[in-house]
Amino acid sequence: MGKSSKKNKVILAPPLPPELDDDEIVVSEDDFDFVKENPQHARNIARQDNKAFDKFVTRVADHDDEKVELLYEERERKRRAAAALKPRNDDDLEVDPVDALPVKTLDGKVVYRLAKKARSGDEANGVKSRSEDKGAGATQGSQKEPKGRSNKKEDSKLQNVQSPTEVPKENLHSVVLEEVKEELSSDELFEKKKAQLAELGMALLEDPESNIRSLNDLLILCNDMDQKIVQLGIMSLLAVFRDIIPSYRIRQLTEKELAVEVSKEVKKTRYYEYTLIRSYKAYLQKLIALEKQPYFYLVAVRCLCSLLDAAPHFNFRESLLASVVKNLSSSNDVARKLCCEAIRSLFRNEGKHRGEATIESVRLIAAHVKLHDCQLHPDSIEVCLSLKFDEDLGKDDSKEDKLKPKKNKRYQNRDVTKPSEKKKIKKEMLSKARQEVRADLRAVSFTLDPKEKKMIQRETLAALFETYFRILKHSMNTSRFVHCVSEYKTTSVFPGGSHPLLAPCLEGLGKFSHLIDLDFMSELIACLKKLSGYTDHQGEIPPDNALSVSERLQCCIVAFKVWRSNLEALNVDLQDFFVQLYNLILEYRPDRDHGEVLADALKTLLWEGKQQDMLRAAAFIKRLATFALSFGSAEAISALITLKHLLQKNTKCRNMLENDAGGGSLSSLVAKYDPEAKDPYLSGALATVLWELSLLQKHYDPSVSGMASNVLSMANLNATQNPVQLSSANPLEAYKDLSMGRELSKPAGKVLTLKCKRKRRSKEFVALSPDVLRKADCTVGEDELREKLQSHFAVLRGISENERLRTELNHTLSSINMYKEYKKQKKQSKKSRIDRKKVTRA
Repeated sequence: MGKSSKKNKVILAPPLPPELDDDEIVVSEDDFDFVKENPQHARNIARQDNKAFDKFVTRVADHDDEKVELLYEERERKRRAAAALKPRNDDDLEVDPVDALPVKTLDGKVVYRLAKKARSGDEANGVKSRSEDKGAGATQGSQKEPKGRSNKKEDSKLQNVQSPTEVPKENLHSVVLEEVKEELSSDELFEKKKAQLAELGMALLEDPESNIRSLNDLLILCNDMDQKIVQLGIMSLLAVFRDIIPSYRIRQLTEKELAVEVSKEVKKTRYYEYTLIRSYKAYLQKLIALEKQPYFYLVAVRCLCSLLDAAPHFNFRESLLASVVKNLSSSNDVARKLCCEAIRSLFRNEGKHRGEATIESVRLIAAHVKLHDCQLHPDSIEVCLSLKFDEDLGKDDSKEDKLKPKKNKRYQNRDVTKPSEKKKIKKEMLSKARQEVRADLRAVSFTLDPKEKKMIQRETLAALFETYFRILKHSMNTSRFVHCVSEYKTTSVFPGGSHPLLAPCLEGLGKFSHLIDLDFMSELIACLKKLSGYTDHQGEIPPDNALSVSERLQCCIVAFKVWRSNLEALNVDLQDFFVQLYNLILEYRPDRDHGEVLADALKTLLWEGKQQDMLRAAAFIKRLATFALSFGSAEAISALITLKHLLQKNTKCRNMLENDAGGGSLSSLVAKYDPEAKDPYLSGALATVLWELSLLQKHYDPSVSGMASNVLSMANLNATQNPVQLSSANPLEAYKDLSMGRELSKPAGKVLTLKCKRKRRSKEFVALSPDVLRKADCTVGEDELREKLQSHFAVLRGISENERLRTELNHTLSSINMYKEYKKQKKQSKKSRIDRKKVTRA
């Protein structure tokens, strides 16, 4: 039974080798030569019947074909199941595409020639090496004579087949290293580099002199391909340099100093300083290069500003200042604020750099303004307001020399014997030694001599005024030739229109007006008069001025500040600026112009001035009363305070408070009031009364209504008496105080008062019946009566509509102003909160 079962057992043919494309099969040149030399072998192979071979291989004799086919399917299912359970690996073995024929061993197993899957980069090289090995084996086989097969020959053949799959040890080591590198994830590599940065930074902070070479390693990490590593690297170097930079400037050694033999400690210090300077220079070059890339722009600017703030005395200060000044007009708000704060701290803390960095930065700003034709952001000039100068800087040194005490003539007339040559030499040596010691002390200490300090401040002031006068000249040219668009730039992306630098320039001139040289006073006043928009001929139509109302008001303010600061030496008539202020009050719009500038103009020209002329004071009083009635409470209170001050200084103008039908008591002496007159002397304001104050008494803001009532009370007082002072603040202070939190304070009964008025009006009219009207004697025609009634009710409707629109407009304007103030307060509170956090962290 056992023998019969073995005989009946079906032995399937071994599986065929996998099919390969013709492109994957590489045939060596030896095979081509063999086929050419023996063409009869190729003919015999071509004549063979492939179908007979397939039938013999795939079918088993003396067995049913269906059973054999089922066995083949079962074997295929088992092979697929085993392949699915086996883990997939990229380095699986595959049949050698060069030699795919199997070999049968002595045990009856069929062995295929296998090779490892080649990588994409090394696939071509691997195929070439295998083809060369195969070609060499083929030539050797063709040279050998065919012999009978034996067991030993089969074993040796099998060994030769398996030998090409072996890999040398050196190649295996490199392959393993590559595989390990690929398996390392990017996160692990990032953490490794991050830890390396921390380790190098801590070592430098602990002992800079011993670990100064670590700066080169940090600079190498800053050139990494990963952007995050580069960012961390430059921030780490910033922290290191801020800590290890010395408090002195490192100078280059001379040839004589290098030739002298020194001790080991001196050599170590020199090497430390040399490495520090070289690494610091490379770091600055890296920051300037990264500044041009958008991803690293903010980080690079922050590092440059921090270095300038921490070490303005150190080497390569010029490169730092050039980069920071260039970014003062950046379109990025964060970068611009960082650079402005760095320059302001540089101006405030002159003790760190002895004032040398101040003059360098001011000169760079002047060159930057000249290069860009005054088309920069206002912050680039506004930083100069942080400069500080001595009050006696404008005084001449000749006066000080005159005040020095003279020597006594008795000692001057004495004959002094000439010293000997030895004493001369000794004195010269002592003076040279003292000069060297003073120079060394001056280089180490940051304190300046009074003369050197005054010289630096004068050079700084000259560069600053050069910038200011260039801006004024540019503004005059562009405002004069606004229509020539081809010659001048009239559009700008910066705030301020075509003159973005004029507002901070005028503010700076007003602040440093007491330091301006007298030689430039007359030209400066004439320039400011033209910029304010004043024309010499009153009948002439003023040209289209490119400046805003706020900028023209600032021109008037600066002119008065310059005049008052040099009152003894300057004899100029400022009547033209009063005329311009009188006209600019009507052009003011709260949503377009700055109210603080107008309040400052009222304070400078009217409130701080001496007693005004009666006609001019009356014209300003009337215009300010009209202005207070037309705008919000902040503008109204500043106008009323100025009005009250003018009435106190000019007692004759109090006649305007009388409520006569034909005007004040002086109405018969002057012409009629012309509200559209451009000259205050020709307005005839004394012929009118201040009826606006009676309306301002009912203002919704209690401070405005109280001030209006206080002004009206002056009508019952004598010329020498003044009313009770409600507030001692000037117009600017009153404007700032009132504009903070009272714009939305609207009384709840205001709308109800309008309804009450309407009810009263309805009670005055009595409805008459048609019979009564017919019986009445009507001498007036129907058409005329109808026209009068229509006009009367049209006026009533217009009044009511105007009242409604005015209330809505006032409410909207007050809401907008309050929202702006709320935003300002929110920013200030946020900034103060951030500063407190920084202080607590520090």
